[in-house]
Amino acid sequence: MSMVKIPKMNKEEYDKLIIENHVSRIASKGDDFPYIAPFMYVFEQNEEFLYFLSTNYGMKIKIFKQNPNVAVEIEKYNNDMSSYKFITLQGRIIEVKDLKEQNKVKKQFVDMIQDKLSPKALAALGYSPDKSPESILEGENTLLWKLVDVENIVALKNP
Repeated sequence: MSMVKIPKMNKEEYDKLIIENHVSRIASKGDDFPYIAPFMYVFEQNEEFLYFLSTNYGMKIKIFKQNPNVAVEIEKYNNDMSSYKFITLQGRIIEVKDLKEQNKVKKQFVDMIQDKLSPKALAALGYSPDKSPESILEGENTLLWKLVDVENIVALKNP
């Protein structure tokens, strides 16, 4: 029996996958076991950075600061798996502390929640779903992270 290899995506294809989606999984090195969690993200196309917004509490903060090396996975698939695409990016995750950069990117998250998601998504970020998405701009419930120094990209598809 011969092995069927999953075809690779080119940059245009995997950029499209990243742009069309808004939830990723970030895997990192935990204390005793690997740690993986879902994160909403936006893609800054001009600079080619992925940004992630998270609550300002939880194990992820300790883990990211102890060892910022991560793998980020984004996927899209049909329920019957007749078609699927995924990308894994390996790099480092850093907390964004520059206020100008924070404000610019947080506005992109507000726009994404308003245009593509439900206000209920705010609960995943530590805000009441009864609040306006603009709460992200004024509140301190979230931390902003950026994927940098990407060393490896695996992007595969089943057309």
